[in-house]
Amino acid sequence: MDAREKLRQYLEQRRELGESELLLDSMTVDEVLSKVGAAARIASGVKPTPRDLGAGQSGDWRSVLASPEQPSSPRVAPVTETGIEPPAGITVAGETEELFDTDIMRLSSLSTIAKAVEACTRCPLYKTANRGVPGEGAANARLVCVGEAPGANEDETGKPFVGQAGQLLTKILAAVDLTREEVFITNVVKHRPPGNRNPAPGEIEACSPYLVRQLELIKPKVIVAFGTFAAQTLLNTKTPIGKLRGEVHRYHGIPLVVTYHPAALLRNPSWKRPTWEDVKLARRILDSAAGA
Repeated sequence: MDAREKLRQYLEQRRELGESELLLDSMTVDEVLSKVGAAARIASGVKPTPRDLGAGQSGDWRSVLASPEQPSSPRVAPVTETGIEPPAGITVAGETEELFDTDIMRLSSLSTIAKAVEACTRCPLYKTANRGVPGEGAANARLVCVGEAPGANEDETGKPFVGQAGQLLTKILAAVDLTREEVFITNVVKHRPPGNRNPAPGEIEACSPYLVRQLELIKPKVIVAFGTFAAQTLLNTKTPIGKLRGEVHRYHGIPLVVTYHPAALLRNPSWKRPTWEDVKLARRILDSAAGA
């Protein structure tokens, strides 16, 4: 299958899921730019530029996260004497007991949720997964990281974000002076989808009560949603991630910041700067809450 056909199939899949942005998966940045950008310019008789061909798109994004001197985006909320003044964002409110009238919403601790996840048969994913991945971290965490679904390494260990993307997440946290032990890390979906495919709507619906109850019990000061499915599930929206990031949303009164999934940064290093801006915003909200 050539690169054009891969791109066509991928775009059709994302459109069916209600999205309008391209998230690179099996294709590299260079493949897309050379097949789409450069091809279009050549067809019009214009010589393709180095940018068309993907020049300057590679690099170590971790060096950006490690640098404290990166300029902030104009969309990032300023810090004032009274704290954060967030741009307008989505507010999710209402009683979760009414939304999810299940036994899950009556689980009394993170450990009981973990046991329930291990025994869960609410969707077919348990049949193909090795084990559940409920999440881990501090029960009183001030910041909760929410990803999309476990991968192969997570499926083997039962721990979230332990693969290559997990190593990047650890570096992201370290860049804003946080450790994995200080935060709570979990996913929207608690069992691995076969072949790391995207979670199906029914699977997200079946798993959502676990995440909602975890957030109720932890009561964090900030939530960071990593990736499209985490952001759209928590905010109950189909808005593309590119339009959700850079603002402070509210999830039942808890500030929520949206950013790209660490795995996406492995595929698209150009998102390293937006990710840095987002995690700095989350850190500032956390600091503001500590001083309140």
